Amino acid sequence: MSFPLNRTARIAVFASGRGSNLDAILNAYPHDNALANVVLIVSNNPDAGALEKARAHNIDTFVHPFPGRKKDPGGEKRQAFEQQVQQQLELFGVDLVCLAGFMRIFSAAFNARWQGRMLNIHPSLLPLFKGLHPQRQALAAGVSESGCTVHFVDAGVDTGPVVLQRSVPVFAEDDEAALSARILLKEHEAYPEAIRLVLEGQVRYPSLFENAGEQ
Repeated sequence: MSFPLNRTARIAVFASGRGSNLDAILNAYPHDNALANVVLIVSNNPDAGALEKARAHNIDTFVHPFPGRKKDPGGEKRQAFEQQVQQQLELFGVDLVCLAGFMRIFSAAFNARWQGRMLNIHPSLLPLFKGLHPQRQALAAGVSESGCTVHFVDAGVDTGPVVLQRSVPVFAEDDEAALSARILLKEHEAYPEAIRLVLEGQVRYPSLFENAGEQ
């Protein structure tokens, strides 16, 4: 499958937490939007705030345990999650997966199946500060600028091709919470825009839109 489609794209959003980026996506792509609709919310956390948002918008949800590697050394439970989720994605005819605060890493096989059709948002200007606590990493490094990146998901951690980035200044008085809040506002702008670029075919995996780095 390649974008653009000749119909409305069907999006699944994966979220483990409160779902603020889900809010931004839902506001940008309401149920009557011609480009895209959110048809499924997936979570590994039954208490995720994102699930309440989904129910408020009458969007179907799917919840299944997805433990971290330390609690699932053999990978059986993670494999079960991926199998169950793949069935749901097929059932709902999902075209694009958007990870929005989903705090788990998929297998290489799952990533390959959705290559070019799965996006993630990360609160740093990748390739800087990959992984956990990127805002803390940015402050420790003493950078004057940080931001967020929407990227295609590949087999690495925060290593996939960049769709777009948005930057924010880092101030001397910033702590992790202050910088995180400033970046989050940019995330809410960046994710819907990145989705549009991908669904309109302006950015394709692995090719990058020539203006992807523009702020």
